[in-house]
Formats: sequence, structure tokens, C-alpha cells
Amino acid sequence: MTDHIEVLTHSSIRIAADAGIIYFDPFNVEGKPADADYIFITHDHYDHFSPDDIKKISKGDTLMIAPEKMRAKAQDMAGDLGELFFVEPGKSYAIGNISFETVAAYNVLKPFHPKSAGWVGYIIEADGQRIYVAGDTDRTKESEKVVCDIALVPVGGTYTMNASKAAGLINVIRPKVAIPTHYGSIVGKKEDAQTFAGLVKEPVKVVIRNV
Repeated sequence: MTDHIEVLTHSSIRIAADAGIIYFDPFNVEGKPADADYIFITHDHYDHFSPDDIKKISKGDTLMIAPEKMRAKAQDMAGDLGELFFVEPGKSYAIGNISFETVAAYNVLKPFHPKSAGWVGYIIEADGQRIYVAGDTDRTKESEKVVCDIALVPVGGTYTMNASKAAGLINVIRPKVAIPTHYGSIVGKKEDAQTFAGLVKEPVKVVIRNV
């Protein structure tokens, strides 16, 4: 169910789907694979919006999706991509061969990701699955309403939910599979994934990828 999903490092995710090769927040990509059909950017922090990594994976006709409030920064990448598409939180879209929804991604009390920034997570429809990539967020009223089969959520704390808060969210939305991200490199400990797994309730399955 998740063999087609890779967590490359931190919150950099690659999904091989029927619709094409889909990346989220490419960062520290090895080599120059130049294989991305779609690139989804959640927000403009350097570890999520990395122009150098976008260039590594773009193949000329790549479509990049990013928050509307990133338009000025993202436009600088236009020459390396086939098309740019901008989104706002809480909406549904269909572009190319893919349909997706956006979910507001923000901190509730911490200052790092203000709601006013307009940053997002995504729920994509791929191969009959609804896959939620949360981005940098706390547990919020918007994230608690997500309906998905697979959820990739940050667990490293400091800038996002910690393992306990992330498990609490998963126990509310109850996907079939949960995959922890955003730990073990820039922020959080590798052990955070195991802490998260121990707090997620059955029947949700936790799959831990190398990050």
C-alpha cells in the first residue's frame, strides 16, 4: 500500500503514481534524477522550498504547485519548469492528471508558521488512495477534518507537532497508514518515529521510512 512512497530526507517525499512521479518539498536530493512530473511545495522555508533541489528533479515540462502567497518567490523558478500553479488553503483542484485538496498548515501557539502566511498541506488522489502530506503544521481544526488513506505527518517538534501531538491527530483522523516525517535530521530525534508509532492506536498501521 505504501511501497510507492519514499521519504527521502526530512520532509522530502517522492511518490511513484500512475499519474506520474510526484515530489513534495524536495530537499537534499541525491544526484539529478530529472524525473518529476509534479512538484508540490508546502511553504517557503529553505528546507521545503529549495530551488537547487527543484532544478535537480525538474525535466522541463514539470508542473510545480505552491501556495499563492509564494508567487513572487516561485516565479523565479519559471525558467526551470513547464508550468507554475498557485493554490490557497481549504480548496479543491484538478490539474493535469491529478486531483488534490489543500489543507491549512500552521502553528497554533508557536510563531514559525503563522496561519496568515497561507501555507498548506495537500491531499492528493493517486491510484485510488487519498494521500495527505501535512507540511509543517500543528494539530489544527482543519487537519482534524482530513479524510485520507495514508497520512504523512511531522513528528519532530519545535517547529511542528511533536510525536505525541502527531499521534493524537492520527488517532482522530484514522487513516489506514501513517508515516512520520520531519525528524532525525534538521530537527527532532530518530527515536521520535518510534515514540509516534507507540502512541498510534490500532487499526492504523505506522510505516517508518528512512529520513
